[in-house]
Amino acid sequence: MKNPNTADYLLSHGIKPSVHRVAVMNFLLNNRIHPTVDTIYAALAPSIRTLSKTTVYNSLKLFVEKEAIQVIEIDDKGARYDACCDKHGHFKCLACGGVFDVFKMPYLNQDELGLSDFKITDCQIYYKGYCPDCVKKEMHFNSNN
Repeated sequence: MKNPNTADYLLSHGIKPSVHRVAVMNFLLNNRIHPTVDTIYAALAPSIRTLSKTTVYNSLKLFVEKEAIQVIEIDDKGARYDACCDKHGHFKCLACGGVFDVFKMPYLNQDELGLSDFKITDCQIYYKGYCPDCVKKEMHFNSNN
């Protein structure tokens, strides 16, 4: 059940690769949808009968602490999780709720931000609007009325 690459990834972050942890991390690595705990649990529970929602929460908490993933708090509906820890922002579609990666970001250093005396521990940049699919649907809807 353990994917050697996923197990190695966890080990490289100081995480012991249990069956549940490997499954949760595998889901994150193979489904770039920025899922919630509920999404991950619903996807994995049918095939892993011993998995509990608490185990998913605890695994994600550990992954975040060990910097193997990042938590995204783009709305008040609950945290989402991202296996990509490279510097990037996120875009949330207000129609379909999809969250998309934004890699072409202008990053300023602390001096440029006027924060040279501060210790920055996290930076999350979010955009909100409508994704191309939802824009097309809206244009199609408006052209038919």
